[in-house]
Amino acid sequence: MEALFIFIVKSSGLIALFYFAYFFLLRKETFFNSSRWFLLAGLITSIVLPFVVYTKVVWIDPVPPVPVDYSSAVNFHYTPNYHPQIAEEESFEINWNLVSLGIYALGFAAFMIKFGIDFYSLNSVLKGKKIEQQADFKFVDVEENIAPFSYFDYIVYNSSMYSESELESILEHEKVHSDQHHTVDVIISRVFCILFWFNPIIWLYKKAILQNLEFIADNEAAKKISDKKAYQYTLLKITTHETCVAITNHFYQSLIKKRIVMLNKNQSKKWNYWKYYAIIPALGAFVLLFQIKTIAQEKKELKEKTEKAVLASIIQDGEVYKITKSTTDQELKDLTAKLKSEHNVDLEISNVKRNSDNELIAIKIRVVKESGKVQIIEMNSTKALKDCSIVIDKDEEGTKSVSLVTDDQIDHPVLIQNSDVVVRNFENDVTPEDRSSPVPPAPPVAPIAPVFPTGPMPPAPVIDMSKMPKPPVAPASPKDKVAWAKFEKEMAEFEKKMEAFEPDLSAYEKQVEAIMSQREAIFEKQMEKYEIAMEKFNFDMDKFNQDVEIKYGRDSKEYERSIKQYENDMKQHQLDMKQHEKDMKQFEKDMKQREKELKKWEKENNKKS
Repeated sequence: MEALFIFIVKSSGLIALFYFAYFFLLRKETFFNSSRWFLLAGLITSIVLPFVVYTKVVWIDPVPPVPVDYSSAVNFHYTPNYHPQIAEEESFEINWNLVSLGIYALGFAAFMIKFGIDFYSLNSVLKGKKIEQQADFKFVDVEENIAPFSYFDYIVYNSSMYSESELESILEHEKVHSDQHHTVDVIISRVFCILFWFNPIIWLYKKAILQNLEFIADNEAAKKISDKKAYQYTLLKITTHETCVAITNHFYQSLIKKRIVMLNKNQSKKWNYWKYYAIIPALGAFVLLFQIKTIAQEKKELKEKTEKAVLASIIQDGEVYKITKSTTDQELKDLTAKLKSEHNVDLEISNVKRNSDNELIAIKIRVVKESGKVQIIEMNSTKALKDCSIVIDKDEEGTKSVSLVTDDQIDHPVLIQNSDVVVRNFENDVTPEDRSSPVPPAPPVAPIAPVFPTGPMPPAPVIDMSKMPKPPVAPASPKDKVAWAKFEKEMAEFEKKMEAFEPDLSAYEKQVEAIMSQREAIFEKQMEKYEIAMEKFNFDMDKFNQDVEIKYGRDSKEYERSIKQYENDMKQHQLDMKQHEKDMKQFEKDMKQREKELKKWEKENNKKS
């Protein structure tokens, strides 16, 4: 479920990215067909790109083992770095993930039902009507008072409501919609509105797609009509229609003024095509920040060399007595006698087991030193054992020290293939059980997750709607040329006033984007370090649990305690991830607030215009 929420957040962010790129860079350009493919590419990218993940392997140096002075080996001392928690009966908690999923499902179902109703309404309009086939188009003349529209190769209109010239303009317009398959764009945008119904940007995105389709149809139809001004009069006349069929391309659309302005606007210069490529760096940044998965791995060769170097430093100046898998029982007895006679070291060997090839698969070596200290190595396996060494060393004053070292063990117990190797040290000569339950080593400490940077945002520009100019009223009679000339002049003046009235939002947008980009960059760097630290923590925790299991077994209290501590650390990790999710939601909330302000301004602007 968390993966679903992350996908939704990423997709919503990409949709917002493409919409703002269109809104601030492309909406006033006359490259209508290019804008069509740009908007469709934005929707497809928002679905596909979140699934594109690149894996980056980070090789980290292993923590070098600390050389141990085995001559002064004492009991393992375990200092807990966490406080035990008392288990309490959990109270009822609301699973907000399920609540969010339920709300999303309800909204999705509601909009799907609305989508089905719209298809039914369309079918009701077309059912039983006479269809006239002309070339690639199917013309349907209806009696209902609805706005003309096209749906794939169907063109629906009420001929009794228009003059011959007006009907010609309408049909040329709808032919462009049908011939360029604009219905596909409408359905795709509608599907995305259903999937992301909770995101206000997707509704603005759909509006931009539909508006751009009208610009395309107006532009192409005006090329085929001799009287361009009559086409504009037809646009104004159709604005009186209120009944439209959903999921179709209507000849009537809102924002008629913008369509007329675009019809009379000069062709944009070709060098402005660079604006379409401005989205590429933003997509590259998205991939680098969110679509790269970092995996930490230790450099195995360096780790092995480091351990061997430490082991060599321990035994370089002393006498070494090796016990290999092929050492015989007689050789073990001779070794015991030699250590006693030459170094006064008591060596006891027991629990010797061999396989069918007479190779050692189990042994217990117990050394009692002159000081009375005891060290034990126990090895058990289903295969032949690794070698172990008894090291007799002398310091500068000539004092001897005895150490037990395995080839795969330097200063801590390890699990080698199917072999258990356990090393224990004691202060004094103890009972035969040799204190079989020593205190375990300290578990690793889980890293702390970073927090998303917060702070104040710049205030949005204030818009005084009372000072907005009022649009002129079109003449009642289309034949009154003087009145229409006056209306056109007033419309030009109104357009100039509106251009001057529009607030300059670019500076505000740049401020907000700069602040959020800086915060995102800081947070992502911290998260990358945190993820690497978590990888190392999981590795260390697995090793720690392995050590405890070898010493005490799965049924012991110590093993149960270590597992509980690991669970507590994982719960804390989950809390950190929830906090991270809250931070991302707050970021999305800030973005939505900004989008809401833009939507409010555009809505009020459209009302006045």
